[in-house]
Amino acid sequence: MASKKSRAAVAIKKKPPAMKARMKAAPKSSPKSAMATKARPKVVPAARQVTKPPAKKALTITVAKKSAVPAAPVKPIALSRGGYSVHPSVSMMQKWIAELKQKTGRNLDEWITFVRTSGPSDEAARRIWLKDKHKLLRTNDAWWIAERANPANASLVDDDPKAYLAAAARYVEEMYAGGKGALKVFHDRLLEIARTMGRDVRICPCKTIVPIYRRHVIAQIFPASRTRIDFGLALRDTPASGRLIETGGWEKKDRITHRIPINSLAEIDSEVERWLRFAYELDA
Repeated sequence: MASKKSRAAVAIKKKPPAMKARMKAAPKSSPKSAMATKARPKVVPAARQVTKPPAKKALTITVAKKSAVPAAPVKPIALSRGGYSVHPSVSMMQKWIAELKQKTGRNLDEWITFVRTSGPSDEAARRIWLKDKHKLLRTNDAWWIAERANPANASLVDDDPKAYLAAAARYVEEMYAGGKGALKVFHDRLLEIARTMGRDVRICPCKTIVPIYRRHVIAQIFPASRTRIDFGLALRDTPASGRLIETGGWEKKDRITHRIPINSLAEIDSEVERWLRFAYELDA
């Protein structure tokens, strides 16, 4: 009996190793800490509030519209009967008359009166007198004043656009009057082709020729005889070929440097048109 009890005591005293390890790992809690654990309320972490950045406002750009300025109307090219334009010399003459008083001390009317009362009676002699006696005048000044001092030239239209346009159609009619009337169809056909070159082409008749302009003269129509028109072209130093004939104008510093003789409507062909196109492009 005693031996059984002693063996039981030994069994109680000797704990298995696993139990010892568990007991050793478990911390001993004091009565105070146990009470504190029971008394401490369970703290539930508050939900984290995520602060969102304020939404970006859409960028609004206000553009102040300027009041629309109406575009200046394009001044149309003045045309006369026959579709002719004012000759460039008209504006040049207007400028000369406007500046004459400032440059010479007399306006045009004053010069005309002075020449008629104090100068020679002949127009050619007046030119020389004006140029030699009045050093302020240039050759052109003397020429134009003498021309206007002649009563026979009272109908000059080279400083009046409306008067020029009225005269332009008359110049052409008189050019082909009489025996040259058969050439008018050549004239009309050449102008028809010229106008296809571009909207900046201008036809500005003079008394004996009809110049064709872009920026400068690019061609001219001249009724050379009763049966032939000479179609002049501004081609600079282009070598002549085919029906193209040099006029010597390049050496003389003239605008018209070549010509094509035209004796029939059939001769106003692709060659004529090609050379006119080349003259037009040279004056771009």
